[in-house]
Amino acid sequence: MSYPISNLDVHCIVENRDKIGEGAMWCPVERVVYWLDVPPPSVLHRFNPATERHDTWPMPEMITALAKRANGTLLIASHQGINVFDPATGKIERKVSPEADVPGNRSNDGAPDALGRFWMGTMMNNLGSDGEDLPITRSSGGLWCVEQDLSSRKVISEITITNGVVWSPDSQTLYVADSAPQIIHAYDFDLASGGVSNRRVFSAITDLGYPDGAAVDSEGFLWSCRWEGQCVARFAPDGGIDRIVPIPAPRVTSLAFGGADFRTVYVTTARHGHTPEEDKRFPQQGSLFAFEAPVAGLPRPQFAG
Repeated sequence: MSYPISNLDVHCIVENRDKIGEGAMWCPVERVVYWLDVPPPSVLHRFNPATERHDTWPMPEMITALAKRANGTLLIASHQGINVFDPATGKIERKVSPEADVPGNRSNDGAPDALGRFWMGTMMNNLGSDGEDLPITRSSGGLWCVEQDLSSRKVISEITITNGVVWSPDSQTLYVADSAPQIIHAYDFDLASGGVSNRRVFSAITDLGYPDGAAVDSEGFLWSCRWEGQCVARFAPDGGIDRIVPIPAPRVTSLAFGGADFRTVYVTTARHGHTPEEDKRFPQQGSLFAFEAPVAGLPRPQFAG
């Protein structure tokens, strides 16, 4: 199928060759973009576009998603649970392990909702200690809601690879991708209670790779990164594709709207699974890219705990 293409000026801003870059997050207070490299040895990145300073922190285990806290620290989802990390000291502290009873699982994508609860997706672990692929043999993943007091509850079950956890601007719709079957689901969302209901298929296209990380813009359109799709796809609220933005990497993993007007889109990519042919065609795959969007995004809420 042919889709409208937006040939925007996509450029590499940090050429760092991540194995699997993920978790892009813009912090408007610091005016920096955070992201991470998932496979062990996992790394947290921070880049200041104004000064071009690039900081990195090695992590003791895989990290997969993050959120800012009001005191300047970060809430980080890792292989074994939820942690607090202080960039000023480099100290990371485990706080809670929602799936301690499922040792074969790990965290994956996650994000805070408008009330500051953190929603953490999980999946069967597919990465070995050296970053090698492991088979996924069951749909044991889910979506957890972590409250401000760090209590947690499982809200959605039987997901294979949880990704793209985002909300509509009015918080009435929750979107969650299951990457393996190439489906993005939509749910009715009750912000006050954190309840979800009325699951339906938002998108099930199979010709643009696999849905990965996502963000929603100020017009309520969903921007979906496409693993093996070499693009970011912008979906209308009815599930139709409004446009695609080609990215110079086969595996596009996450994005965040940032900058002073939230029109700069930061995009992470992966080198994992690359081939010699891809290395020639996409020499900067695994790097952090950026482009200016025609519409503004939305500020990402902080974790309220």
